[in-house]
Amino acid sequence: MKIYLDPGHGGADPGAQGNGLNEKDITLDIALRLQAILVNNYENVQVRMSRTTDATVSLGQRTNDANTWGADFFLAIHINSAGSSARGYEDYIYNGLSDSSRTARIQQTIHEEVIKTIQLPDRGRKKADFHVLRETKTDAVLTESGFITNPTDAALMSQPQWRQSVAQGHANGLARAFNLQLKTNVAPAPTTSPAQSSQQQPPGSNAGTLFKVISGSFQSRDHADERVSELHSRGINSFVDTTVINGATWYRVQTGAYANRANAESKLTELRNAGFQDAFIVAEKGNTSAPASSTEPAAPTPEPATPVTPEPTEPSTTVPETPTTAAPSADEPMTPVTPSPDNGGSTANNELPVSTILGPTLLSPMQMDQFARQVNPNAPALANFYLTIGEYYGIRGDVAYAQALHETNFFRFTAVVQPGQNNFAGIGATNSNSTGAIFATPEEGVIAHLQHLYAYATTDPMPNRYPLVDPRFHLVARGSAPTWTDLNGKWAVPGTTYGQSILNLYRRMLDSAIGNMQSVRNSITS
Repeated sequence: MKIYLDPGHGGADPGAQGNGLNEKDITLDIALRLQAILVNNYENVQVRMSRTTDATVSLGQRTNDANTWGADFFLAIHINSAGSSARGYEDYIYNGLSDSSRTARIQQTIHEEVIKTIQLPDRGRKKADFHVLRETKTDAVLTESGFITNPTDAALMSQPQWRQSVAQGHANGLARAFNLQLKTNVAPAPTTSPAQSSQQQPPGSNAGTLFKVISGSFQSRDHADERVSELHSRGINSFVDTTVINGATWYRVQTGAYANRANAESKLTELRNAGFQDAFIVAEKGNTSAPASSTEPAAPTPEPATPVTPEPTEPSTTVPETPTTAAPSADEPMTPVTPSPDNGGSTANNELPVSTILGPTLLSPMQMDQFARQVNPNAPALANFYLTIGEYYGIRGDVAYAQALHETNFFRFTAVVQPGQNNFAGIGATNSNSTGAIFATPEEGVIAHLQHLYAYATTDPMPNRYPLVDPRFHLVARGSAPTWTDLNGKWAVPGTTYGQSILNLYRRMLDSAIGNMQSVRNSITS
């Protein structure tokens, strides 16, 4: 199935404008999200786009390209404009077609599915003599997702999660219309708006979370565009997603977005195997504003070469994932250190931005592993597990990583626990004659570590994605140590300063990361 996506306008043609927004930016953002959904989630689907950047493309170029490619379906994505009171969703087919035509049936299916997710009034199915509908050799539909001139519609357009839900509605319509088959292990797509979904999901549900695979984060736009070109040359679809962190603009190269975490991890593995060692994952929760580690613009800002895609990340954590074999790049510090909202502290005034075991992670795997390898150049690549699994349990993965460094002497295992045990937390090593628990793999060892922390930090039932591998979970007084210093005398005996030792080590990690980032900034600006 060959689907041609045509995000309206672009380049010198901004399209409709209103409320600080440009149609060309919104349409491209929706189209790129739709492309990712189709390619990542459905079997035997090829997607071609009239533009993947903020480029000027004529109407003739769009239809000629689709016809030459042999598209099976042409979908033009637009945003409407009129007086400030007009709002809602509508779509069009060529006015020379009958209501019983195949194109009209496809239009009806897409219309029904988009209306379920778009949170806009239904303005109905219509016909028009638009060039892209008339000149394509295949079935063609043009959608108008809201009025940029209406404050209410425009407010929705400025929300990344709304744009994602619009893309998902289009994908649902295409899947229904053409009987597209989901790839193995891909969960069925949501068919309601984010607001409706949040009302229907039970507390603690992961529904609505989007796992975005980022194959590099750059301060240089040129470097990001080069990465996109390299990925495309290898047959990997991607686009530039612009975000602002601590007042600095970063260009993230997005290679996929998944409702299923396992599929995101599979794509991450594919990227690593292809040599892209700076790839990571960001977990994005529906209908949230900005994460602790970034500031989301109120609306997309036009870019000279690529679309702006403000990123709504899950408020509890940003989950970067990077293997630790990669050397740091001059403009890729991944997720910069940001003081946590816990106390607004910083290492500069001797306050730590963490106190509780549960909470968001501030450091990227690259930053953590760089710190470990300053002491032990042969330190194993474990930070990725601490980020991903820590995010699942809601535990501060970077502080847990600092605890592992403390327990293992920077993974040199100079006490009773040996490297082959994969026991990074000293679980069960209660005295010099007991070497403690043994875990089958490094990942299982990290899972056990975080499960043990979860037992101390909360009385909530343990999430069930991973089997219980912590052999001492049920020996813990549940919820008895919600903070790191509460572990004193519990995790280690007598251990009167055990928690403080972990936090002091973590402080050194933060200072190291901040120092490295400052060096990078100085090298860039010098």
